[in-house]
Amino acid sequence: MRASRPYWSVDPGPPLRDIGCFALVAQHLSFSRAAAELHMSQPAMSQAIGRLERSLGIRLFERTSREVRLSAAGKALLPYADAMLEASAALMAESTRLAMSARPTIRLAYPLIVGPLAARITRRLARRKPAIDVELRAAGWSAATSALERGDISAAILSTPFPRELTTAARFHVTVGHLAVPAGDPIAALSRIRPEQLTRYKILMPRNRTPGGMWARFAAQLRGPHQHHVVADDIDDFAAALDLVAAGVGLLPTPHLLVKAIRRHDVHFVPLDAGDLRMTYGLAWSPKHVSPELMVLVQAVQEALWTR
Repeated sequence: MRASRPYWSVDPGPPLRDIGCFALVAQHLSFSRAAAELHMSQPAMSQAIGRLERSLGIRLFERTSREVRLSAAGKALLPYADAMLEASAALMAESTRLAMSARPTIRLAYPLIVGPLAARITRRLARRKPAIDVELRAAGWSAATSALERGDISAAILSTPFPRELTTAARFHVTVGHLAVPAGDPIAALSRIRPEQLTRYKILMPRNRTPGGMWARFAAQLRGPHQHHVVADDIDDFAAALDLVAAGVGLLPTPHLLVKAIRRHDVHFVPLDAGDLRMTYGLAWSPKHVSPELMVLVQAVQEALWTR
């Protein structure tokens, strides 16, 4: 038969804070030092010890004008006080662990270029009540859409084209207004570049170019043979593509966000005069895996875009 546990119908005993004051004064043998450690006044510390002594019906300290000593009863009770404080700390630590493990988690994939936005969303959700944990996964378009299809992630920030089977919201644009060129190339000295000046250059391009999208619009402005150098199905990691520019493989239309964030001695960013070139991004998710936390994520993304 399970042993019964004590039950306090009215008074569970002295406050744990007063017991903590007792243990701290016993450690320092000084009311003033104990009070300073807890950011209390010395009179408040003395009142806490007085309350505890009255509650227990015994004196815990022998006090003179020159020193503070534990009484015999204080010495006997100190181990019990320490045990209560340790048990309380263990209870709080375990409750915090359980609360953390019970918190919902959103797995969000994002392209590296919008990393600052992903971080801002994560901070916003961590601050809300109740908090939502966000597990960030850097992933390009193909990897993110495949992960969404498998259910490995909750949502993804994707560039167009958005797969038809996904729901999208919070669309935004990233301006592409520069061309990355090798630092030693004569074209790097120009103050501005127009598409007709690129006839003899290869331009790094993705294989997937949505009709009407930024890549297709820019490709339509280029003239001359062999002007495209396809580097991948999609260009998601612009920072890595700059290595190809530095190596002389081709030139790269570059978003303004990257121009502001990256400084390289081997690559120069020249303003590009090619009309209104913009890459469109948005938050995408599968309608099969909608949850309350996902809807909170949608709101957090919208708020993060509005309050830059």
